[in-house]
Amino acid sequence: MTNDRTARGTGFPDDFLWGCATSSYQIEGGANAGGRGESIWDAFCREPGRVALGQSGDVACDSYRRWPEDVRLLAGLGVGAYRFSVAWPRVQPGGSGAANRAGLDYYSALVDALLAEGIEPWVTLYHWDLPLALGERGGWTDRDTAYRFADYASLVYERLGDRVSHWTTLNEPWCSAFLGFEQGEHAPGLRDRRAALDAAHHLLLGHGLAVAAFRGSGLRGEIGLVINPATPRPATRREADVRAALRASVERTGLWLDPVFGRGYPEEYLAARGAAMPARPGDLELIASPIDFVGVNYYNEDAVVAAPPSAERPDGYATAPTANARTEMGWDVAPQGLRRVLGFIAERWPVRALYVTENGAAYPDAEIRDGRARDVDRIEYYRGHISACADAIGDGAPLRGYFAWSLLDNFEWSHGYGKRFGLVSVDPMTMERRPKDSYYFYRDVIAGYME
Repeated sequence: MTNDRTARGTGFPDDFLWGCATSSYQIEGGANAGGRGESIWDAFCREPGRVALGQSGDVACDSYRRWPEDVRLLAGLGVGAYRFSVAWPRVQPGGSGAANRAGLDYYSALVDALLAEGIEPWVTLYHWDLPLALGERGGWTDRDTAYRFADYASLVYERLGDRVSHWTTLNEPWCSAFLGFEQGEHAPGLRDRRAALDAAHHLLLGHGLAVAAFRGSGLRGEIGLVINPATPRPATRREADVRAALRASVERTGLWLDPVFGRGYPEEYLAARGAAMPARPGDLELIASPIDFVGVNYYNEDAVVAAPPSAERPDGYATAPTANARTEMGWDVAPQGLRRVLGFIAERWPVRALYVTENGAAYPDAEIRDGRARDVDRIEYYRGHISACADAIGDGAPLRGYFAWSLLDNFEWSHGYGKRFGLVSVDPMTMERRPKDSYYFYRDVIAGYME
């Protein structure tokens, strides 16, 4: 006997897209190979105290050389799509000018290998590895970076667009703007709210310019934006807490989707900060260039209560304790939060399609028995969140696909290699790949069996 979560077509439509995701700086390595230039993350990793144990992505998972192994692992999973990012410094080492042929050759070979296995390439144009030359001129605080991004995107479209039909402009622009320029946790490591708001606008402008370039290229396919939205739940049913939860959602959700869908920037959010975006005439029209989908990266959900406004949180809220288990990142395990965020977006913005473009969990190294990594916690995390996706579809959300994060244990930004999200472990000395039990669980999900 089967229930509504164990058979194909009972929780998900037959054409639901199952995939897996990675990013260039986190897995490629090959920092000095093939004419690649330096990125802001290369420089950030060299600054003492920025990254755990002084680690970097110089080698990472060595996927620059070992990508055929990774394609075989993807084929073994049975995924229909692989979401990966192109490293801007590999294509334009200095952030502008002619394309580096060797860099584009690398991605072209990867695309061909994926297609040969029946795996659809989903290309992300920007996953945080900005060319250092642009970073030294202000990075995303400099309006010119948006135009350079559109030029770079056009080079990638020209080389890969005959075989790639799904594109993402930016991955989690909130992280680029706020973790990078206000909180100092990501490259370039600043603590300047004004700079963060400037960066946010220029990221969105770059997105709009890249979408317009794609539409003008004559290529067929779909293009979208990937965000890491927050829709914190109110800790109580008090009206004050309900309103606080809505305010708490704006920076991670409304600040991006409102302008992308032609509504301009949230006025209350900017008023609380006594700030304005550096928008020029025509910017908002470009930012609102029509997109085909929104990607949702989801890992956790907070509970919030109303609180007096502060310099750190001018919107007037505070996080509240929960009874939820936590991952090694310290994040709440809240599967139904994924259902809530998908519904929240679908109800408030005219999205054509939604994809869960990242979802996964970091846990300590799994127990090894019989040569197998028994990562039970990760399996249960996936089980709950995939079930929540089925629930969201039942609610009417236009959810079309799901990408597990991540294929490989990899470089996890400021945490170095200490936080492991992979379905596959990577030996740091030999680079040997070894599937964990979660790999086989996800293979079964894709095949239509979630026992």
